[in-house]
Amino acid sequence: MVFSSLFFVFFFFVLCMALVLTRRTVKGQNTVLLIFSLLFYAWGGPVLLLLLCGVTFICWLGGRVIGWLQRPFYRKLTLFMTVAVCLLIFIYFKYTNFLAESLRWIFRFDTVLPEIVLPIGISFYTFQLLSYVADVYRGEAEVQPSYLRLLLYASLFHQCVAGPIVRYSDVCAELDQRSITLQDLSSGVTRFAVGLAKKAVLANYCGSLASTALAANGLAEASSGTVFLGGLFYMLQIYLDFSAYSDMAIGMGRMCGLHYCENFNYPYISGSVTEFWRRWHISLSTFFRDYVYIPLGGNRRGLGRQILNLLAVWALTGLWHGASWNYVLWGLYYFVFLVIEKLFLPKLTDKTPLWSRILRHAGVLVIVWFGWMLFYFEDLSAFGTAIGSLFCANGNAFWDMNARLMLLNNLFFLIVAVLACTPVVPFLRRKLAEAGKSSPAWAAFGNGVDAAFPAILLFVSFVSLIGNTYNPFLYFQF
Repeated sequence: MVFSSLFFVFFFFVLCMALVLTRRTVKGQNTVLLIFSLLFYAWGGPVLLLLLCGVTFICWLGGRVIGWLQRPFYRKLTLFMTVAVCLLIFIYFKYTNFLAESLRWIFRFDTVLPEIVLPIGISFYTFQLLSYVADVYRGEAEVQPSYLRLLLYASLFHQCVAGPIVRYSDVCAELDQRSITLQDLSSGVTRFAVGLAKKAVLANYCGSLASTALAANGLAEASSGTVFLGGLFYMLQIYLDFSAYSDMAIGMGRMCGLHYCENFNYPYISGSVTEFWRRWHISLSTFFRDYVYIPLGGNRRGLGRQILNLLAVWALTGLWHGASWNYVLWGLYYFVFLVIEKLFLPKLTDKTPLWSRILRHAGVLVIVWFGWMLFYFEDLSAFGTAIGSLFCANGNAFWDMNARLMLLNNLFFLIVAVLACTPVVPFLRRKLAEAGKSSPAWAAFGNGVDAAFPAILLFVSFVSLIGNTYNPFLYFQF
């Protein structure tokens, strides 16, 4: 089940919210959320629900033991054992086939690879539970005595399968005590509607265009312009798709009185690769910073150790995204540019000339475009063919009728999709709010826009979803 399905939007979530809002106690609301979360997860495979419950039990038990023990050695040993067991389970389900295929390729032997189903969202809920155990060990979170409460945290259908990665310390208080205000309901509905429209109207169509332009069977003959446009539409799709899921998760959480962290901050307006990763998938970046980079020593042990720590973080970041070599190379690709920025490029400041800012921003977009191309092709030979076609190295044309029609037929849509990746709409809303402070007419107009905006987006999304067969969430596979 995906958030952008009609069944979810108009039945599953509506029924869940109706029951949540009619419960008088937080305990009753939590019971409803837990039941619906388990049903949501079981929709993708009832057997895999047992895995989620099992990993949660391991972390719950580990947290209880860490909280009970007093001696540092035994607390650290319990932490190590809990993390090790969870990571072994995670590695088995996500990387067994990848490791077996790699070994088969290296040693040139034939064997039947095991058929292991990748549990939906295993990367997200595993990391969330590990953050809980680590925070309990470090004294940054209280031990959760209730297994069902920790299971609710791990399985909340708002963010269980594709994030954002919500740390237990950020929501533990609200799991025990919260209130649902009209402001939360209003802002939550608007945020959900924005996310649904980004997904149903923009991301899905960008995805269909990218799939057509980058089809493996036509890459060698595709013109340079077709490959470029295909990569551009995929670049738009992956942001609109993933940020849409985060928008919907944050909106649904807010409607239930839960406040999740922001996960995106318009990354395509970044002036450096470092800034891009401070704006893209924020919850994952901060997780690796706080639980890998800093514990390894961060930047406290000299430049050489800092670069080594960055290498570890970005290799793991690539692996986290998928069990394929292109993801590993994608992580190392960004490692290289981050090191180049750190060693050779001056930081952007208010005194940086405008022309330099524009060049740096254009350079970041080029780097990100190539990065998403590497991310898109799990088959590295297909990636090589695509890059060859981009530079007309396959005997292909630079520009042809297919590229021309793709651009002209979708020019208006492309402009809208690009604007959706920028803070133009929030900027205009702030200007409208400022005008409303001095003019009752503008204030009334702004209130009308606020009321009509989510309704219009929900209607447009509904129309787009009817009969739409292309409706995946890209990050479900991670």
